[in-house]
Parts: sequence; C-alpha cells; structure tokens
Amino acid sequence: MNKQELIGSVADTSGLTKGDASKAVEAVFDAISAALTKGDEVRLVGFGTFSVSKRKASTGRNPRTGEPMTIKASSQPKFKAGKGLKDAVN
Repeated sequence: MNKQELIGSVADTSGLTKGDASKAVEAVFDAISAALTKGDEVRLVGFGTFSVSKRKASTGRNPRTGEPMTIKASSQPKFKAGKGLKDAVN
C-alpha cells in the first residue's frame, strides 16, 4: 500500500473526502515527525511506538579502496510494533 492508497482507504473508512483524508494523513505524519525531531517518543497504544535511536560515531572501511574512514554519529527513527498490531498480523 502506498500513500495514495492509504489516503483512499482512510477516506472510504471515515466518510471523509479524499482531500480531507489527505490533510488528516499528512497531519499525522507531520506530528510524528515533529515529535521525533524534538527527541520525543510517540506511543500509539495497541499499534506501536515510534522513537529515535542514537548511533555513536564509528570507524568503517571504504568498500572500494579498503581505507579506514570515520562514520559520524547520527539519529535513526525506529518503530516497535505493539501487541495489537502483532496479533492482527499473526
């Protein structure tokens, strides 16, 4: 399912127009992104938890030349599925 299919499904399920459903889906994505940018966690009970994981700087090797290089520290978004979502999938 891509984003447009998700918007169509939300519109059909909720009775909203596709334009309103698009605004709602975008608002949810924007709210989650904003919370993660601030370093907060987003918990949706029964669905899952979005969080930010900090990765330390490390040393790696350039696969072409084999020479060592430093990989800078970064933040990675993570999602952990909740019990309700796991049960629905299984």
